[in-house]
Amino acid sequence: MRTTIDLPDPLLERVKITATLKKTTMRSLVIEGLEGILRAESQPGPAASRSALSRLRAGYALGGKPLSRDEIHAR
Repeated sequence: MRTTIDLPDPLLERVKITATLKKTTMRSLVIEGLEGILRAESQPGPAASRSALSRLRAGYALGGKPLSRDEIHAR
């Protein structure tokens, strides 16, 4: 899946240099780093994962009444 992230210029420069020195891609470095962070954290059990996914699917009440499609595009 494609996504966009905003990195500070000095960090982006370091990532590009490191990718070049390791003869790899920036994408590979980002994946490697994120996987390392996630591996280091305690992994939630299946019940916790299902609960989190359920909350994400249901959404969060942010107050106010939901806007119609036309109301959203009129803004």
